[in-house]
Amino acid sequence: MSDIIKLASHSEVGSPNTHPSLSRLYGVILIHQFLSSFAYPFAKLGLNSIEPFVYAFFRFLITTLLFTIILLVKKSEHSIPLRDHLRILIVGITLIPANQLLFLVGQSMTTASHASLLFATTPVFIYILAILFLREKARLRRSLGILIATGGVYLILSSGKIRFGTEHLFGNLLVIAAVIAWAVGTIMGKPLAQKFGALRVTGLALIYGSLLYFPFGLFKTWQYPLSSIPWTGWVSVAYMAVVISTVAYVLWYWILKYMEASRVAVIQNLQPIIASSVAVLLLNEPITRHFIIGGIIILGGVLLTEIE
Repeated sequence: MSDIIKLASHSEVGSPNTHPSLSRLYGVILIHQFLSSFAYPFAKLGLNSIEPFVYAFFRFLITTLLFTIILLVKKSEHSIPLRDHLRILIVGITLIPANQLLFLVGQSMTTASHASLLFATTPVFIYILAILFLREKARLRRSLGILIATGGVYLILSSGKIRFGTEHLFGNLLVIAAVIAWAVGTIMGKPLAQKFGALRVTGLALIYGSLLYFPFGLFKTWQYPLSSIPWTGWVSVAYMAVVISTVAYVLWYWILKYMEASRVAVIQNLQPIIASSVAVLLLNEPITRHFIIGGIIILGGVLLTEIE
């Protein structure tokens, strides 16, 4: 954890803003994708035994406590203007009440495969918003790469079997709304992370967003039989709070400081390859034809995007 803190705060305001090497950037991206690839199964594991709003309360409570300690220990000499605090607050709203709550509730009402497939559309939304609001250039090669990689993700996750019926319609719509909220938070958070550092912006955004949720979450948790939660539920909450909301979120905004949002987003499509590879190694799942073909398509789309 200390290494993550040093990495994320490498270029806070007032310190030399040295650009990391390309190999280091890609190394951090791979770490981020590896950690994030477990979010869907871990979240589903916990949501099978914990009501979504109670689950969210404990996840955000742990995250808030961690970031509060980190930010108090690592004090910054540079203050953040009120207008930027308001912007960070809006990022926090998109990350907590919007993205994560919609994700948790939506995933509890749909399947893990549907949720992960719908989240694979994230690069498309980030790409469009980056062009509209960050003035990133619309490149034909990058557009094609995003579409190709997204198609490869569909092939891996569907294996020719995923069907979107009306039984999961509302849950799927909530997941799509969560995807859009994440894309908005990504676009808004990028310039703030560049200005004040990924660690401070991520920490403050999650603290602000969590504080807004706590009154409602506490009300739901107060009435919930906590003794009924199995140990697997607590493991799920801990992973999502510590690994995803703390480590992975900070790494995400650190990467965004140095790379275009649209470029980072398409690399996110490597996640299904990593997740499926881990399942093959640890769970002895078979390597399917869809996985091989889909993986080749994803890598082709990512390489097409990365070639300038």
